[in-house]
Amino acid sequence: MRRILVCGAGQSGLQLALGLQEAGYDVTVVSARTADEIRSGHVTSTQCMFGTALAIEREQRLNLWDRTAPRIDALGVSVGGVGGGGRAVDWLGRLDGPAQSVDQRVKMARWLEEFENRGGTVVVHGATVSDLEWYTRLYDLVIVAAGRGELVELFDRDHSRSRHTAPQRSLSVIYVHGMEPRPEHPHVPAVRCNLIPGVGELFVMPALTHSGPCDILFFEGIPGGPLDVFGDIRTPREHLWRTLELMRLFTPWEYERCRNVELTDARAVLTGGYTPVVRHPVGRLPSGRIVLGMADAVVANDPITGQGSNSASKGAALYQRAIRAHGDRPFDAAFMTATFEQYWEYARHVTAWTDAMLASPAPHMLRLIEAAERHRGIADRFANGFDDPADLGSWFLDPVGAARYLAYITMHDD
Repeated sequence: MRRILVCGAGQSGLQLALGLQEAGYDVTVVSARTADEIRSGHVTSTQCMFGTALAIEREQRLNLWDRTAPRIDALGVSVGGVGGGGRAVDWLGRLDGPAQSVDQRVKMARWLEEFENRGGTVVVHGATVSDLEWYTRLYDLVIVAAGRGELVELFDRDHSRSRHTAPQRSLSVIYVHGMEPRPEHPHVPAVRCNLIPGVGELFVMPALTHSGPCDILFFEGIPGGPLDVFGDIRTPREHLWRTLELMRLFTPWEYERCRNVELTDARAVLTGGYTPVVRHPVGRLPSGRIVLGMADAVVANDPITGQGSNSASKGAALYQRAIRAHGDRPFDAAFMTATFEQYWEYARHVTAWTDAMLASPAPHMLRLIEAAERHRGIADRFANGFDDPADLGSWFLDPVGAARYLAYITMHDD
C-alpha cells in the first residue's frame, strides 16, 4: 500500500485525501487546525462552486449539503452608471446546473472529521520545511496543498506564466442574515456581479453557514481606490457598517436589499489581498528531496472570477487520477511536472480570464456585456463560463471571436 501525505486541509487537500483513501491508499493529512478550530474560526472564502466541481464531490460521496445549501440557479451582472446611483447595464444569465456555496468552516471541519472516521490519520501541526524533510523519508509522495506560509516558498515563481508582482484587489468579505430578495427576480437565487467602473466590484451570493442560509457580500477594490478602506477596521460591526456605506454609495440597488441585515456571527468577516502567481510544481528541500505542489500553492488567482474552490476541486480530481494511474513507479520530478502540466491545461484558462477581469475591460468585452442585456444567449453563455472557463477564450477573451459571436447571436438569438 502506497503512503501519501497531504499538507493542507482545504478543498483540494481534503478532497484528494478522501479520494485516495477510498481508493485504498494509506493517507495522512497534516492540518494546522483541528476540525473544531476550523469550525469556530474566521471565514476563509466565498467558495461558490458550479456544476462540474459539485459533480466531482457527488462522485466521492462528499456532497453533504445538497439538501440544506441554498440553490443558485443564475448569475447576474450589473454595471454601475457614470456618477453612481443607477445601473448602465443589468441582466441575468441562467446556469445549466445549480451552484452552491457552503462556508468552508462548515465544510472543511466536516470533511476532516469524515476523513478520520473513514480511518485516515490526521496530524494537527503547522508543517515546516524541516517537517517535510522527515515526511519525505516516510511517505512515497508528499503533497503541499496549503496556499500560504513557509511551505509555498519551496515552489519557485514561474515568470513566464505570472503577470503580477503585487495584489490587484483589496478584498473584503462579510456573511449576513436578513438580506431581501432582488425585486427584479425575487424567486431566482443568483450570484450577483456588480461592476463599478474604475473602482472595483461587489459580489453578492446566497450561501450556507453555521446558522443556516445567508448571503455573502464580497467587495474587490482597486488598490488605493474608494473601496480600499478596510485596513483600519477594528470590530466586526464596524466592518458591516463600512460595507453598507460603500454599498449605499456605489451599488444602491443592492443596498436597498440590506435594510435589516446583521452579521451571521462575530467571525464572519475577512479582509486582505494577495498577489496572483503561478509557481513551478516541484518543491526542492535543502536535502534535495522533492515535494509536489497543488492548488493555490502553485496557481493562485484573484477571486474576482470565483474559481478558487472550483479549480481546487478539478485539480484534486486530476491529481488523484494521475497518482492512481502511476502505479508502483516512483513519484519523481518527471511525474510531478507532467501531472501539473495536465492541470495547467485547464488552469491556464482560469488565469487568462482572471487577468482579463482584473484589467480595464477591453472594448470587445464591454460590447458583449452590454449586448447580454438584449440577448439572453450571451448572458447564459457568460454565466456558464464560471463552470467552464475554457469556453470563454474563443469569444469573450478574443476580439475577433467576440465580433463573430456577437454577429451570430444578433442574427439568431430570440
